[in-house]
Amino acid sequence: MPFYYYFDPTYILIIIGIVISLIAQAGVNSSFRKYSQVKSRRQITGAQAADIILRNAGIRDVTINHIRGDLTDNYSPRDLTLNLSDSVFNNSSVAAIGVAAHECGHAIQDAEGYVPIRIRNAIVPVANIGATISWPLIIIGIIAGWYQPLITAGILLFSAVVLFHLVTLPVEINASRRALRILSDSGMLYEEEVTGASKVLKAAAMTYVAALASSALQLLRLILLTRNRD
Repeated sequence: MPFYYYFDPTYILIIIGIVISLIAQAGVNSSFRKYSQVKSRRQITGAQAADIILRNAGIRDVTINHIRGDLTDNYSPRDLTLNLSDSVFNNSSVAAIGVAAHECGHAIQDAEGYVPIRIRNAIVPVANIGATISWPLIIIGIIAGWYQPLITAGILLFSAVVLFHLVTLPVEINASRRALRILSDSGMLYEEEVTGASKVLKAAAMTYVAALASSALQLLRLILLTRNRD
C-alpha cells in the first residue's frame, strides 16, 4: 500500500512520451546540423529561395522576416509573414533552403484555402485554452470531491490539444511535399541536394508525430487517473 501511494503507474505513459519526443528532436537536430554543412551549388540563401517560391506562386502579400534562434522558422497566417531563423535566412545550405521552402509550402496552403490548414487555424485558440486550463479544471474538480462536470470539461479541453496535433501532422507533411516538388521542378536544388533536403524535412515531420503521440499519451493518462480514482 505505501508503494501504491508513492508510485503512480500512469507515469510510464509520460516517460514514453518524453522518450519519443527526445528521440525525434535529436533526429531533426542531427539531420539539420549535417545538411547545414552542405552548401547548395546555386548559392542562394533561404530568404532568396523563399522570395522566388512566393513570387512564382503569385503570392505578393507575404512578408519575409528574419527572426532570432535556430529552427524557429514559421509562417503566420494572421500577419501574413514568413519568419526565417538565423540558421536559415542568410544561409545557402541545403537544410536552410529546404526549411524555407517548407514554410513557403504553408503560405501556399493558406493562399489556396487548403482545408486542413484552415481547420488547424480554427482549432488554435481552443487548443491554447485547453493547454492552459485543462489541468487546473481537473485538479479543482478532484479537490471539489470529484466533481465530474469540471473533470470532464478539463478532459475535453485537453482533447482539443490532441486534435490540434492530429490535424497538424497532415498539414506539415503536405507542406514538405510541396516544398520538395517545388525545389526539384524549379531547379533551385540539384537532385542529390533535394534528397538531402528531404531527409531534413522527414526528420522534422517526426517531431510532429512525437508531439501527437505525447499528447495522446497524456490524454490517456488523464482519463485513467480520473476514471480510476480509487
